[in-house]
Amino acid sequence: MGKHHQVFRNYRQEHALTKRRVVVAAVFVLLMVGVLMARLFYLQVMEYELYQTKANDNRVMLVTEPPPRGLIYDRNGVVLADNRPIHSLTVIPERAAKLPELKASLSSIVDITEEDWAEYESKLKEYRRPYQSITLKSQLTDDEWSKVSVDLYKLDGVQVEAQLTRYYPYGEAFAHAIGYVGRITSRDLERVDRLAYQGALFIGKTGVEEYYESTLFGKPGISKVEVNARGRIMSEIERQNPTPGKDLHLYMDARLQQYAYDLLGNYKGAVVAIDPNNGGVLAMVSKPGFDPNLFVRGISINQYAELRDDKRLPLFNRALRGGYPPASTIKPFMGLAGLEYGFSSWSETYYARGYYQINPNGRRYRDWKRGGHGWIDLERSIIESVDTYYYQLAHKMGITPIHTFLSKFGYGKSSILDLNGASSGLLPSNEWKKARYKEPWYPGDSVNVGIGQGFMVATPIQIATANAAMAARGHMYYPRMVDRVDGNPAVFENDDGVEHEIKLKDQRNWEKMVRAMEKVVSDSRGTARRLQGTEYKIAGKTGTGQVFSLADDQEYDADNLDKRLHDHALFIGFAPSDAPKIAVFAIFENGGSSSKPADLTKALFDAYLYNKYPEKYDYFEVQRR
Repeated sequence: MGKHHQVFRNYRQEHALTKRRVVVAAVFVLLMVGVLMARLFYLQVMEYELYQTKANDNRVMLVTEPPPRGLIYDRNGVVLADNRPIHSLTVIPERAAKLPELKASLSSIVDITEEDWAEYESKLKEYRRPYQSITLKSQLTDDEWSKVSVDLYKLDGVQVEAQLTRYYPYGEAFAHAIGYVGRITSRDLERVDRLAYQGALFIGKTGVEEYYESTLFGKPGISKVEVNARGRIMSEIERQNPTPGKDLHLYMDARLQQYAYDLLGNYKGAVVAIDPNNGGVLAMVSKPGFDPNLFVRGISINQYAELRDDKRLPLFNRALRGGYPPASTIKPFMGLAGLEYGFSSWSETYYARGYYQINPNGRRYRDWKRGGHGWIDLERSIIESVDTYYYQLAHKMGITPIHTFLSKFGYGKSSILDLNGASSGLLPSNEWKKARYKEPWYPGDSVNVGIGQGFMVATPIQIATANAAMAARGHMYYPRMVDRVDGNPAVFENDDGVEHEIKLKDQRNWEKMVRAMEKVVSDSRGTARRLQGTEYKIAGKTGTGQVFSLADDQEYDADNLDKRLHDHALFIGFAPSDAPKIAVFAIFENGGSSSKPADLTKALFDAYLYNKYPEKYDYFEVQRR
């Protein structure tokens, strides 16, 4: 048998060990309790104000309310952009069914496009809170409103809200000048205060509506509300009402604008009328136009595609962005340039053949009058619009003096003060051609520019601005749309250089050139003699802009040309010429004869100066506020 060992437990030692463990545990627990109490004291006593504020922030939220948009009036108080109440279908996300069920419920009641649904989902992801309503379909028709109202009790989270929307009572004739508002997109939110526009439906997209967005929008209302843990509003603690946007009063005359649009008839084109005494735009027409109300409601893909693909380009603002050769409307300015730099005089005569040549055997630059004009002077060159006179003048001057002088009148730059998107056109120079074509400037290039052709391109607003400066005898105002903002004179950010004097070495040349332009109308051989017989004096200049170049031996035959290849017809004029109140530029695209814009301009003069409007425009008088 082996040996057995018996082990005895040391209870005293075990008890001492246990006691030590209990003490250590107790000390640790007490230490942790102490730390916890210290932390609790710190949070509740030392940091009381901080966490009280955070608690309030979780309980109190700010809700914005969009303000009513400011209205836009013409010079006589006619409302051009109004606000009208509409009923919109809105959804409160936290109360509504999931998207598939919501679509199924509404599809049998009202027609909602996929675009509407896509925009709803986009807004849902952007900046809205689940308890705030999102517009699903704006501007319900009476029939849609009644259908939805009947079944509203079955549609949780769906409601019909009364909202203000933009309305343009005179439609397409004003679309390019006034512009329009459209639904706010994520891109729009990048350039505005997102909080301020929370809940707003529209934002200015083009024209006056875009440029004066911050003025028209106003200041949103702010409500401080108490919400529960789910974010639902329980009560309103404090409220600041929205401040409506400011109203704009334009220089524009609504009757004149509509009349000019109608006078263009079926032609594409543009008309710009300016008050030469202050630069105010009295009319700015681009035809064809479009109905701006389509964009307010949210234009459909098919409607937009129809406008976009229309060969007449109704969405293109010809008045601000159309690039045209200024043609013979440039001749009065070229004449002044020749006088200013000593290349011509009023007394010097020139024998005008039916063509001009730089070299005896070189290209023939033809005059519009095949047999020529014979012996003429500067005044007669304006009256009869003698091309060859300006060919030789431009050849002698070269492009640098031409560029320097014409730039004083606003050519080659965007000068309108309060509209975005205007083109700068093209006032060519030697430097420009070297950079663009890697070629020097040739004498033939100058010859073409001398009659407003070749590389030179101008917009209607530029030609109208130069015409107004001529009417004001060199006192140049940059054109502007807005006269007053809520009764106060409009102030422009770029106030420096808003107006300036174009000084000539001999200031008498202003009056002499105006007299020559008067004889364009009054002289028996004047190119606008058809305008004779008015009780006031008109100063003007006709122009015919070539769409394509003719070869030396080629005749222009409009009857055998496609309509789109017909010459553009242009006219500048101002009246009464002794003390002008209105200066007009008109262009009929592919209009051929300059008689069309000349007749239009005379009709506008009669209407604006002597209230000789057709009776059908009397409705503008009724609309005055």
